[in-house]
Amino acid sequence: MASSRPYQLIVFGASGFTGKYVVEEVARVAAEAEEPLTWAVAGRNRDRLEQTLERAAGVLGTPEVKSKECIICDINDPSSLASMCQQGMVILNCVGPYRFFGEPVVKACVENGTHCIDISGEPQFLEGMQLKYDEEAAVKGVYVVGSCGFDSIPADLGVLYTRNQLKGILTAVDSFMIFEPGPEGASFHDGTWQSAIYGISDQDNLRKLRRQFGFKPLPIIGTKLRRRNGVFHSDKMNQYAIPFPGSDASVVKRTQRYLYENLQESPVQYGAYTAVGGIGSVIMLMLVGFFFWCFTKCRLGRKLLIKYPEFFSCGYFTKQGPTEQQMEGSSFSFTFFGEGYKEDQDPQKGKPSVKICTRVRGPEPGYVATSIAMVQAAVTILWEKKSLPNRGGVYTPGAAFSKTTLTERLNKRGIEFMVISKPEA
Repeated sequence: MASSRPYQLIVFGASGFTGKYVVEEVARVAAEAEEPLTWAVAGRNRDRLEQTLERAAGVLGTPEVKSKECIICDINDPSSLASMCQQGMVILNCVGPYRFFGEPVVKACVENGTHCIDISGEPQFLEGMQLKYDEEAAVKGVYVVGSCGFDSIPADLGVLYTRNQLKGILTAVDSFMIFEPGPEGASFHDGTWQSAIYGISDQDNLRKLRRQFGFKPLPIIGTKLRRRNGVFHSDKMNQYAIPFPGSDASVVKRTQRYLYENLQESPVQYGAYTAVGGIGSVIMLMLVGFFFWCFTKCRLGRKLLIKYPEFFSCGYFTKQGPTEQQMEGSSFSFTFFGEGYKEDQDPQKGKPSVKICTRVRGPEPGYVATSIAMVQAAVTILWEKKSLPNRGGVYTPGAAFSKTTLTERLNKRGIEFMVISKPEA
């Protein structure tokens, strides 16, 4: 890739709800970096881009941010996408839903030799890009890394962190995500809501897409992990839980496949859940989930869900997104319960003999933690090229960054990885 390009990072979709927080984080990291970090913002409307820069400058108290370059680029204009890509080394794509707007950016990045990361939680888009662009990206030496935000960075890297902390063979992990709203409550922007609507309504096409890979099942090392498909009470978390509805399970599985097939590492089975509290929360969740599932099955229902997100989500998803006060008081945690075998034990004989518990925790997940994770993934591509896979391609975070210091970088920025308990040496 040409190092003479004027910008190392370009935030595309910078004036969107998530984009403005990514811009703020880029500016913060650039100001604190030991080596120069050049960056710009991109989007359709210059006025809105300039407002985004002005906002970031005010938040950080750095007036010079207002003078950063604004690149005018439209998702529907391939020539403007190409021009943007030719000016940067890594594009941070914040324009979603990605199933509608993601591919043109990936295509332009691959064709112009530019690395690309996004924060998609949409398995159909993520896996479709791997199927379609992996080989071309490899030829061009381009790294396309999807799902580099909350929740897949904590989940995917959390499994690898758990594996690395265990002296032995980790064979299975269950994770439980908890979202803690602050005193002002919590809400999310409806872009995430829309992605969920389209994803659930298009499950059949996702299954067809996966069949095109022709993958063989990964070997099961040790005892087969029990999968739970409905509401259950978790004794470990002391509350009710449900299968996590996001992309974590599919992202982690893709990572484990890559590590097994390319690095001959033992695959880890994974179950992703979210803890939801007591019986009252379960009843409300079941009611909302039932209506949500029914409405996604027809066009009229989907239109209603999209038009009235606040009503159908009981106020959790809004067109305005969360307030600053809501974001300041919110946090998340992932708790990982792993099991495996001692180093001198054969995992194909007997039951697991060791257990480990780790945790990843951080600030408000949807926009603060996501911005931190996305920007740290981007600078890892810039500054740790020798630790990335030896060929370009379309990767998950765990596949791309398993040999890098991304976990340490995240720790320094407030997304903390820690051991709760593990076997004594």
